[in-house]
Amino acid sequence: MSITTLPRHDPGNRDLPRRPMPQPRTIGAIAIMVGLFIASVWSVIDLRINIASIIDSWENATRFVGRMFPLDFPEAGELVGLIGVTLAIVILATVLSVVLSVPVALLAAANTAPNTPTRAVARGFIVLTRAIPDLILAIFFMRVFNLGALPGVLAMGIHSIGMVGKLYADAVESLDNGPQEAVRAAGGGRTQQIIAGILPPLMPQIIATALHRFDINLRTSVILGYVGVGGIGLALADSLRSLNYQRGMALAFVVLVLCVVTELISGALRTAIMTGDTGRRSWSDKLWQSVWPSKPVTREKISPPWTKSRVERFSGLVFLILVVIACLIAAGINPVDSLIALGRMPQTLGLFLPPGGWDILDNILADMLVTVQIGLAATLLGAILAIPIGILAARNVVAKRWIATLFRVIIVTVRAIPELIIAIIFVVISGLGGVAGTLALTIGAIGLLSKLIADSLEETDTRVQDALLANGATRSQVFFGATLRQAMPAFVAHIMYLLDVNIRSATLLGIVGAGGIGFLLLNASRVLEFQVVTTIVLFILIVVLLVEAMAIFVRKVVQ
Repeated sequence: MSITTLPRHDPGNRDLPRRPMPQPRTIGAIAIMVGLFIASVWSVIDLRINIASIIDSWENATRFVGRMFPLDFPEAGELVGLIGVTLAIVILATVLSVVLSVPVALLAAANTAPNTPTRAVARGFIVLTRAIPDLILAIFFMRVFNLGALPGVLAMGIHSIGMVGKLYADAVESLDNGPQEAVRAAGGGRTQQIIAGILPPLMPQIIATALHRFDINLRTSVILGYVGVGGIGLALADSLRSLNYQRGMALAFVVLVLCVVTELISGALRTAIMTGDTGRRSWSDKLWQSVWPSKPVTREKISPPWTKSRVERFSGLVFLILVVIACLIAAGINPVDSLIALGRMPQTLGLFLPPGGWDILDNILADMLVTVQIGLAATLLGAILAIPIGILAARNVVAKRWIATLFRVIIVTVRAIPELIIAIIFVVISGLGGVAGTLALTIGAIGLLSKLIADSLEETDTRVQDALLANGATRSQVFFGATLRQAMPAFVAHIMYLLDVNIRSATLLGIVGAGGIGFLLLNASRVLEFQVVTTIVLFILIVVLLVEAMAIFVRKVVQ
């Protein structure tokens, strides 16, 4: 009997499978990211953003601070009136955006759209409203309705569809189709399916998104003051045009306080609403339960009983109607006069067509290039500052909880400051040009990107981190080996989103002299060269849609 021996296993001779080649989509995404990084570095150099420029501006900063104080606040009655008008405009714009976005979202969602062409048209409309800056819409509506609050309400309301409609459509597609199919199986029509099967579970998302948009619109209202929309923005613009920095900075401080307060309130409400949606009792449920205990529903009744939820819905609807009426009065909007003014819409639209100003095409292209450079440079510098701040604000990363809380407070405070106010300050300090716009957007990136980074880190799977800790890994090993690797795709997506936002914002900051196409746009509207405005808008649309297409492509690849 022969003895056979098995060959000894040699790990070095293993025939390991070859690493798969990267997909063409992955190569394309990497090429886009590398190209954008190189372009961003070039933009920083070409715009002359460096330490020497900042040091040279130190004397101007000292002189500006000296001219700011003491702050000159308006009298109490005047200040309350300005705040009331501003809040009325923002509330009306937010309500308008929700009212318009819900049907658009139902047409854009895959599970509620009647057919594919309708869904494509609705999605295209959402993209278009997001691409057109609200400042341009305000200029157009100003020609139709003259000075006042209504152009601002319409501009912010329509532009908001781009964000609100998209989030609503995504939320509808992620809903459980069970209730809708149950209504359909019981013989319910399309409208009944939407009312009974879609809107009730969608309501928490509707309210939470509206609160988030309210914060954004409050900051936007400051920008629209430069084209004549009433409220604090208009008073602030008038003060700064007359170089009254004491009054202008006092109003800017009021805006800052308003933004911080609304950010905190809306954030708490959003958390309460979304917590209630998950079945947990929120503070509002506990408060309501203490004053109105729920009663068992009797089965004898055929009509819908007045349960706690039904009373809440009815009371909320009545309250919203009263608020809208109060806002219309506070903003000085007469619905009858507004309907009459709508008759001027075709004539006004004719002023913007056909596109003109081809004799200054070189100037338009040069300013568009500066606009893109500002967006790229601000994204690069903003990412450098925001990523470490976001990491320190993540509660599952830092060992001391008070450190995370401190950086969360910093993020909320910076996020509340309108970028236009930061741009004004930098224009005074560093002078007119792209440097002011870039630095303003860089500071603004701390508020946006840092929050997204911190949230992404906190949403990582902690079981992987616990497994590494159980095997003796240090906190730095856990962070780089588990937390950061999980969050890296979200980091890339957030940076692309920041670039998208910065390009859009850079088109507007020129109205205060912070560089970019905004200065040329505002001047064209002031001298009634509306055909030039149309040409500029077309270039802005091309750039914004191109950047958005790249951002969508990269986000799909990395996620």
